[in-house]
Amino acid sequence: MRKYPVTWFYILAFGMSWLGMISAVLASRGIAPFNSPYFQLLSIFYAVGSALAAMIVSQVTHGKTGIRDLNKGLIRWRVSLIWYIVAVLGSAILLIVAQAVTKLLGFSVTIAVPPVNLSPYVIFGLGVNFLATTCEEIGWRGFALPHLQKRYNALIATLIVGILWGLWHLPLVFLVGHPMSEFPFLWFISIAANAFIYTWIYNSTKGSILLVALFHGSLNVWGLFITGVSPVAYALLNCVVAIALIAVLGKTNLSRRERVLAG
Repeated sequence: MRKYPVTWFYILAFGMSWLGMISAVLASRGIAPFNSPYFQLLSIFYAVGSALAAMIVSQVTHGKTGIRDLNKGLIRWRVSLIWYIVAVLGSAILLIVAQAVTKLLGFSVTIAVPPVNLSPYVIFGLGVNFLATTCEEIGWRGFALPHLQKRYNALIATLIVGILWGLWHLPLVFLVGHPMSEFPFLWFISIAANAFIYTWIYNSTKGSILLVALFHGSLNVWGLFITGVSPVAYALLNCVVAIALIAVLGKTNLSRRERVLAG
């Protein structure tokens, strides 16, 4: 593990996360005993698996110092106000533009999103969403990205993180009723391309896990309110944004600042 920390991170992240999500997939198909509430509790590992993997590998490789360095990004909140605006509203702009492209090019939208009623349960769910995305980002951007950027430029590191992040979502393709089950390849392209935005935010904020988690959580929330987005339009737009970031900022850092490297 000390010799191959990134490899072990992904082995543990996939193993623990898929343990939880496979149980949820089986439950969604009414397969006993996984439809029992006790088995469904395992789905929590899907949310926290990447964070647990990052902490385990950090502890084994660098002890308490590794855990402390990993957690620094969670409290890195002293960044320019513009990055908070990007994190909260950037995802909304992305979806609004994708919605406009959907209408302009006449793409079909076959996934119906029910209207959101801001009940206490929904508000609680939104809070859980931000907790889950923070756990994800501790692993993907907090651990994997800076370790890979230590060896590769930001472009290659982001491609690796994005592709593996997309594959990590694979169990959702088999979850009954989930949007990813209808257009899995398009969603994979969207996730892999979307990773370039996360790298841009992460490197531009000197490694703030807080800011990338805020962007991630906001994207999930805005997706409930900004409907009528075709998966084709969303995938195309994410690819265009990724190419624009590479062209403007360069492949070395994908940021005006130096890329963040693991200590």
